[in-house]
Order: sequence, then C-alpha cells, then structure tokens
Amino acid sequence: MIISVLKEIKAAEKRVAMTPAGVDLLVSKGHKVLVETGAGAGCGFADDAYLKAGAELVAAPAELYERGEMVMHVKEIQPCEYDLIREGQIIFTYLHLAADPEQTEALQKSRCVAIAYETVQTADGRLPLLQPMSEVAGRMSIQEGARFLQMPNGGNGVLLGGVPGVAHGKVVILGGGVVGTNAAKIACGMGADVTILDMNIDRLRYLDDVMPANCKTLVSSPYSIMDELREADLVIGAVLVAGAKAPKLVTRQMIGQMKKGSVMVDVAIDQGGCFETSHPTTHQEPVFTVEGVTQYCVANMPGAVARTSTLALTNATLPYALTIADKGWKNAMADNKALAKGLNVLDGEIVLEAIKEL
Repeated sequence: MIISVLKEIKAAEKRVAMTPAGVDLLVSKGHKVLVETGAGAGCGFADDAYLKAGAELVAAPAELYERGEMVMHVKEIQPCEYDLIREGQIIFTYLHLAADPEQTEALQKSRCVAIAYETVQTADGRLPLLQPMSEVAGRMSIQEGARFLQMPNGGNGVLLGGVPGVAHGKVVILGGGVVGTNAAKIACGMGADVTILDMNIDRLRYLDDVMPANCKTLVSSPYSIMDELREADLVIGAVLVAGAKAPKLVTRQMIGQMKKGSVMVDVAIDQGGCFETSHPTTHQEPVFTVEGVTQYCVANMPGAVARTSTLALTNATLPYALTIADKGWKNAMADNKALAKGLNVLDGEIVLEAIKEL
C-alpha cells in the first residue's frame, strides 16, 4: 500500500502522524511511504531521518493525496484539502465530526473511507488511539490553568499548591475518565484541593482508592456541579461521549456565580465543549473571558508539546495503520472489531451512529 503522511497545517500544530521508526517498519513490510517535506520538523524529526528510514519526500500536498492510497494526518482535514480527497481513498486521522458538519459533508462528497482515531474502541470500552492524547491534554490542563490563574495573565492570583498557613487552590474536574484522572494526578501532585465529579459510582470508587488524600470524589449532578463551581479556582471540563457531542454541563448562568478571575479549561472542545460558552481557541490566542472568568478552549492542546505527543500518538496508531496497510481496510476491520468502530464515513454515507443522530 502507498501511505501518505501529511504535514499538519492547523494553527500552531507541530505533531506528525508518523515517526521515522514507523516509516522503517512499514517499508520493511513492503509498503511505500510518502512524507511531505518538513512534516516532522516541528517535533524534531528531520527530512533526512525519513529518507534514511526509506520514505520518499514529496513537496506538494496535492501529489500526496493523488498518489496515496491511505492518507494519515494528526488533526482533522482542513478546508483547503477537501477537494484533494478522492473516492475510495482511506483517510486515517482524528476527525471529530460531531462538532464539524462542514468537514463531514466534505468527506461524504468525496466518497472516501474516513476512519477516525477517536472512535476506535475496544470491547472493554477503551479508546486506544484517543487515550494517549487525552493523557497529555489532561496533564496539560492543570499547567495551563495554573498559568492563567496568575494575575499578569488575568487570574485571581491563587497558587494551586498554596504555602504553609494559606489555603490551597481548589480544582474541580468534571469527568473521571482518562483526561480527568490525568488532570487530577498533576493537580494533586501540586498540592491543590481537588474534587472529581462523575456519574459512574464504580469509577468514583476506583478513583477514591487510587488517588491521594487531597482528591475527593463526588457524584455529578447539576446541583453538585454548581455547588463546587462557586468555590473553584480552576475547573477542568473532561467529559466524553465517544464520537458524539460533549454534553453541556456548565451554563452561562452557572459561570456567572463563579469567583472572578477563576479559570475554566474545556478539554472537550474538540467534541463541541462541555461549557455552554465554549468556542475553539488557538495556542496563539488561547483564552477569552465570560462573566469575569477566563476560559481556555484550545482545540489541539497536545500540539504545544509536539515531541511527547507525537511519540505517544504514533505508539498507539502505528499497529492499526500497519494492519490496514497489510490487509486492506475491509479485511482489517473484519479481523479487528475495535478498528471497525473507527469507520465514520463510507461511500458518501455516515456510518457512525453518534453522528447520524445529530
């Protein structure tokens, strides 16, 4: 199979969909890998490394789309690429179609085979290609939240870890999944007063067992969320419904009752966000203010730590890419039920139920 690896063009996105090590493996299995010139430069992988691994460097994205049987990206397909996709071509990347009707329509029109990293799902409910980036984003959410709590950045001047004799900052995390757990690890390590809210009692029992004493668990409800928000310095939105839009757990009215200068980080923004007032932002302009509260809604948070993120992501995606290349997408999905759940659009039709229902 001919696999094309594109350079990311979303604002401030420096990740790449395949490392030279991944190229080496695919080439050793008899596949041809085309890599866009400079695709890995942003995260420390030079063109020479790809050449040594057996890739062919291609300068023009149009040629990569024209020749590639499978096109690999990190982020969703951008508008300037829509007309380059051809019928029957495999698109393998993060898509987040629930929050992007324009991209959905373009993929349908192209009649491609669109496979989304974020909806590949194992029998036990894990999302193996979303998990590494959720881990990164969860940990980053506390770093970024702490940064914008500083007064020069518009915050209320609270140090999350406090100091002896001074109360620690209060962190409220909505969702106890991968993002929420990783956010809690960092917040607890900094010494913050942490509360995780989730509707799954079994998950809360598990978190209560494994998290340190400065982390509390609470059943999520509109009442309990509002009660926690009033005292919060930092709120992390970490809810996920696989493939679907994120539920809006925090209304503008709730935000109006929060402390001025507090910070909200919506990690669910790729799926539409879980705060009513959320809209996507960029690393160049990451925040805006609502009711005196700072909101951070960067849609590609892991792109800020591109080296770590690329290595973590490609560790997860490469085995699936190799399976598709070796067997073709139909046989690969017949043999791998987790991969089959990644199919979002086929022959002009939406096949993922969560998107059909929108």
